[in-house]
Amino acid sequence: MGIHNSDVADAFDEIADLLSIEGENPFRIRAYRRAARIVRSLPRELAEMHGASEYDAIPGIGEDLAKKIVELIDTGRLKALETLRRKVPPQTRELLGLPGLGPVRVRALMSELKVANRRDLEQAIAAGRLKTVHGFGAGIQSRLEAALARREPANGRLQRSVAAQYAKPLRAYLASLPGVSRVEIAGSYRRGRDTVGDLDVLVCAGRGAKPLEALREYADLREISASGATKASGILRNGLQVDVRVVPQRSFGAALHYFTGSKDHNVHTRRMAQERGWKLSEYGLFDGKRQVAGATEESVYRALGLAFIPPELREDRGEIEAAARNALPELIERTDLKGDLHVHTDASDGMDPLERMVAAAQAQKLSYIAITDHAKHLGIVHGLDAERLARQADAIDALNETLRGFTILKGAEVDILEDGQLALPDAALERLDVVVVAVHDHFDLPESRQTRRILRALERPRASVLAHPSGRLIGEREPYVCDFRKIFDAVRERGGCLEVNGQPSRLDLTDSLIKAAVERGVRLSLASDAHSGDQLANLDGAIRQARRGWVTRRNVLNTRPVAEVRSVLRS
Repeated sequence: MGIHNSDVADAFDEIADLLSIEGENPFRIRAYRRAARIVRSLPRELAEMHGASEYDAIPGIGEDLAKKIVELIDTGRLKALETLRRKVPPQTRELLGLPGLGPVRVRALMSELKVANRRDLEQAIAAGRLKTVHGFGAGIQSRLEAALARREPANGRLQRSVAAQYAKPLRAYLASLPGVSRVEIAGSYRRGRDTVGDLDVLVCAGRGAKPLEALREYADLREISASGATKASGILRNGLQVDVRVVPQRSFGAALHYFTGSKDHNVHTRRMAQERGWKLSEYGLFDGKRQVAGATEESVYRALGLAFIPPELREDRGEIEAAARNALPELIERTDLKGDLHVHTDASDGMDPLERMVAAAQAQKLSYIAITDHAKHLGIVHGLDAERLARQADAIDALNETLRGFTILKGAEVDILEDGQLALPDAALERLDVVVVAVHDHFDLPESRQTRRILRALERPRASVLAHPSGRLIGEREPYVCDFRKIFDAVRERGGCLEVNGQPSRLDLTDSLIKAAVERGVRLSLASDAHSGDQLANLDGAIRQARRGWVTRRNVLNTRPVAEVRSVLRS
């Protein structure tokens, strides 16, 4: 049985939850939380590393957690977690799946209202007792009532990066089987959605191949729920449903189009086929019994009079009309990026020193990065004040003298305070090439105040990039509410950038907001927000999100040479 990074991170998060419910040491809880975040963001699988010594070397892990990782990978179990599960009843743990009920609130319900399960919670709400507990306002009570009325936990979709940890090895396993010539993962995964509900896998195999029988032997498959001659369905160990279909070569393109979706895109293309008197299905495009197209996706689109539509655009948001006019945008590619304008080091909350981040960026074929460590504010550990920021700028200047064909831009990520001021004065930012500004607190301000706050920050003379602009964390925190039309216009008018953040838990902005920003002429910065050298791979997520927003290389500042970037930022 393979243990993936997401399994380790989930185990550490669950330990932190249960420790919180038990009222344990907050420092211990934070250690597990931080380790979960670090593990979840690693682009390399822990199981591929060299055991405890390499885990221990990961900043934020340490010897004790390294041993727990070894135990989980070697045995599939973690004694510390099993012990905590015995202390906290399953019915109480189930409360954590309800909206807004984190471990702190569950502990409050237990201690103040003796709530230990869903039934207790329903009775407390019905009796009006919930409003007596601090932190339980009308909004959270309404969400809890709705969730309890459904009689089931909210449907969980996985972050695409987590789904990928299961999708990639499954695809590799099936592709390695005798007689299999092609394997594709379709659905929302192929379209690059930020979350994935299930996996649709298409297999093209020759006569005599038996991929569905071999699927039963796959280590990450928890159970087979259905199996036939050409299709098998099952549940992976992380609860993700997977449907595997064996498709003949003559139909593979049509099946890939059909199962990639989206539903609305497919309805539109089927209607186009019907208008010609044809029928389009997963088996092909047919004129009566004659197959017109279907072996490739390109043949299907061509027969319908359309240019090939990249999977990321298939949401029926105007892509079919554009394809009919041969007016689809030439979407940005990873190779178009020349630099990254949002990178951290161990000078603030990153894991790697400056030199290692530079080496990692060079390995990623970038020609520049901006070091944007956090300014000192709130809970940022080791945030830079004006003096430390100046010393870092000196170190960057000195290192730049030794580099050939690569440039380090001086920068900082500066918090936008509640009143719209920045956490560092303008004078402290004067030497910098890039000033990334971002909201990190007071996410619940009313729309007008949140908008005014951000607009005021963008007026500062050195503010150049608005980072993770909606503040969302996928599955954890909803975006804050603001008037993005006003923000788009302000960014465009001052010549700055709106960031597309590639961190898997952020992928911020959403695809629809990216498209709206591009349509209003806003310049973008595609960023990794890397806190270690490995996390520069987050640029792939930023690219995927940008492609879903119809972004071309012309819309993105960091597709340009460093001299041009400096000139734009200076202006």
